[in-house]
Parts: sequence; structure tokens; C-alpha cells
Amino acid sequence: MTERDQQAAPALAGVLFDMDGLLVSTESTWFAVECEIMAGLGAAWGPEHQAALVGGQLRHSAQYMLRVAGDPDLPVEQLEQALIEGMVSHLRREPVGWMPGAAELVADVTGAGLPVALVSSSLRVVVDAVLDSIGHEHFAVTISADDVVATKPHPEPYLSAARALGVEAGDCVALEDSATGSASARAAGCVVVAVPSVGTVDPDEVDAVVGSLTGVDVGWLRALLQARQGRGPAVGLTRP
Repeated sequence: MTERDQQAAPALAGVLFDMDGLLVSTESTWFAVECEIMAGLGAAWGPEHQAALVGGQLRHSAQYMLRVAGDPDLPVEQLEQALIEGMVSHLRREPVGWMPGAAELVADVTGAGLPVALVSSSLRVVVDAVLDSIGHEHFAVTISADDVVATKPHPEPYLSAARALGVEAGDCVALEDSATGSASARAAGCVVVAVPSVGTVDPDEVDAVVGSLTGVDVGWLRALLQARQGRGPAVGLTRP
């Protein structure tokens, strides 16, 4: 790439954050709600079950839970509602904690004048319960499962977020904690940073994998995007 091409190539235009397990520590809340529901159904529930649901759709989670419970005579819609109500109840009565380094990275990104979007597979009522705790003002755009036709791993959530920000998805970095979410962001054309929380993410399917957001900053995100676009040296799979 020539120097002129390097100067003309787009810079980092926006940063897109997943919510559960990436931005805020709500995976433990989901697990607690799932355990309560499964206990009521007389079924065991463990971390291996939780890992199977990370980043997935609510309907998939409810169907999976019913199968684990031995397919009781319970409508899947009723279990979905129990999950939603349980989450909102927990989130409204307990403080929502940021994941390590997340609040600092959001502040660094917004301080650099870059737009920030929240892109979640959770329903709007759950997203709003989280935002009521950590602050709506951090995000120019928020996308929930209610705002799209197809949820993750389909690219629509990330394409919708980039469109709402007025930028190209390929000029954005997306941060995810799950394989499902990472697939969605990658399919949309984003540069993808995976921060696995409960499950695992194949490093060959993303642009970088880090253990936490602690120490990740705008400069590193910019360098990662430039490396992806061929405008800078390769950036390693660990944070600086």
C-alpha cells in the first residue's frame, strides 16, 4: 500500500461493545436466574450448561433448559418470561458491576471523541435495566434483541449499530466475550476483539484475544484496525 493509500484509508470510526459478560458482569446474574428456574423444575444446572448458552438467543436458551429438565409440560414462552422477569428483578435490586477495565475503556473511547454503541442479544427491558445502573449516557446507540429481526450470530445487530452511528462496520472495532457474538461482529465486517468470559473463542476466528479489558486503550484498538487494513504492523493476540 502506498503512502497516499495509507493516508486515504479510513481510521477507527467507532467502538461497539457487547453487554453481558463483556461490558458488565451479568453472566453470574443469568446463571443465578437459570439455577433458580431449573431448581423449580427439579433439574440440575451447572457451569457447563451456562457455557452452552453464552451469547445466544433467549428462545434457544429456553429450549435448551427445557431439554435439560427432561421436556416438562411447560410452554417455552413461559420459561422465556421467567428468565426475563428474573433478570430484571435481580438487576433492579442489585448494583450492576463493570467488567475489569470496561469502564476505563469506554471513558477512553468517548474521551477520544469516538462514538460508542452497545450491541446486545438481550431484550430491551434487560438492556435498559443494566443501563439504568451503569448510565445510558455512555452510548450513542444501543441495540437489543428487540431492535433487529435476526440476532447474533447473524451480522444484523452490528450492521444496525454501525448504520445508526453513521459509520461503516468495517471501520469499527467490536468487543465480544462469546463465539456467537464474535461470529456476528466478524460477519458484519468489524475488527473483532474477543475477551472470553464463560465460554471459549477460537483465536483464528477473531482479530485478537485478550484476557480482560484492563490495559486495552484507544491507541491499541486503532493499531489493531490499521493492521487489519494493512496500514500498520501486525498486532499480537495479547493486549499491550
